[in-house]
Amino acid sequence: MARITSRVLPIAATAVAIGLLAPLAPAGASTHRAFTPGAPGAGDPYFPDMGNGGYDAQHYSLSVKYDPGTKAIDATAKITARATQNLSRFDFDFLGPLKISKLTVDGRKAAYTRTGAQELVITPDHGIAQGRQFTVDVAYSGVPQLINDPALGISGWIATHDGAVALSQPFGSATWYPVNDTTHDKATYDFTVTVPNGLKVLANGDPAGQRTQGANTTFRWIDRQPTASELVLMAIGNYDVRDTRTSTGLRNITAVDPASVTSPTAADDFNKATADVIDWEQGIYGRFPFSSTGGISVLAPTVGYSLETQTRPVYARRSAGALPSATLLSHELGHQWFGDDATPYVWQHIWLNEGFATYTEWLYSEQHGGQTAQQHFDAAYASSGTDWTGKVADPGRDHIFDDLVYTRAAMTLHQLRKAIGDKAFFALVKAWPAQHRYGNDTTAQFTSFAQRYTHKDLRPLFQTWLYTEGKPKL
Repeated sequence: MARITSRVLPIAATAVAIGLLAPLAPAGASTHRAFTPGAPGAGDPYFPDMGNGGYDAQHYSLSVKYDPGTKAIDATAKITARATQNLSRFDFDFLGPLKISKLTVDGRKAAYTRTGAQELVITPDHGIAQGRQFTVDVAYSGVPQLINDPALGISGWIATHDGAVALSQPFGSATWYPVNDTTHDKATYDFTVTVPNGLKVLANGDPAGQRTQGANTTFRWIDRQPTASELVLMAIGNYDVRDTRTSTGLRNITAVDPASVTSPTAADDFNKATADVIDWEQGIYGRFPFSSTGGISVLAPTVGYSLETQTRPVYARRSAGALPSATLLSHELGHQWFGDDATPYVWQHIWLNEGFATYTEWLYSEQHGGQTAQQHFDAAYASSGTDWTGKVADPGRDHIFDDLVYTRAAMTLHQLRKAIGDKAFFALVKAWPAQHRYGNDTTAQFTSFAQRYTHKDLRPLFQTWLYTEGKPKL
């Protein structure tokens, strides 16, 4: 994520072969002790209610019909998962007032309750044996709730002047579909979205066709690479879309909301600028990790930030203006390697997202005639606005989008570059996301990797810049 003003752990059960599937077992008295509820949280210390235990979500098939007039959705979610324990019941995260009309597990009606702020607790009519794949179908409707967290800002399903955009970091996905809303349970997706004729739909991944019937058009998208729920994208509106290829052959789908820009050539300019930045970043970070790229410029007056939604970031504008700068593009597209491809296991490690994305801005400036990374570092070190409170590697729940994990994290990477030299540094920043492709990472993994990769004792550097509060002495 970037402010609009400037701003492995493996995927456990999806990466491991399970073997033969175990059969369903009746949840009777004889098996009561063997089948137990899945945990109502995934263990994130900052967001203990987010995510759930007992299963690994593998695929979400989401079908949504949206009425821009009433702002309501009529939707179904088919979730394919694999049990990681003998399950008597399990939870999804599902926030807000959306009403469920039908819920089945493997085609059989299942009992469910809504508890607390976000728990959808499901009890199937049979226990689900560990290792078994199962499918949950949920039909629901209503107007999705908007989240406005005092520290973290606005997220969720956001109605716009002509449609809607879903911006889900850190926990907005649960406002519009039932989900295991944790960074370390990635899954693939497909989207089937029906809207009034004239509107267009964009999502993660690649388009898979559209069909018009009467007054409505249905768009289908398929996201074949594992995606964390906080990076799931939905954008509906009167977009000017471009579908081209970059110079390296990567598919590049961009969309511009005409209300968000003032230039008559914005759609073409945005597409070309995105392609240019992606091609440059592939030279720095290696092959783009996903099947297509792009971006979306949208007018969303209540939002005013940009977000690295997987494959194509969203640049939300409060009012019409110029297109996103190349610097901002470099930040959000840099996240495709750092944050989207390799995703922090829990939110404590978000500096691995924002530090790399901010340092990408510095590198872009350095290699395109602007200030060098050292000059950016020096300016930040001298600035009275740089936040020297807190620990970069553990910023706290309400500070995951603060300067601490942007500027000071980028400064940490620059100190690492100086300590190991350019040759080793640029080799390392290619090797790191490649090693964690489609998986998760932690600070401890990164610091250990850097030491092994360079054969240097970097512990004092990381202790000073990641784990110690206050302004370090140079």
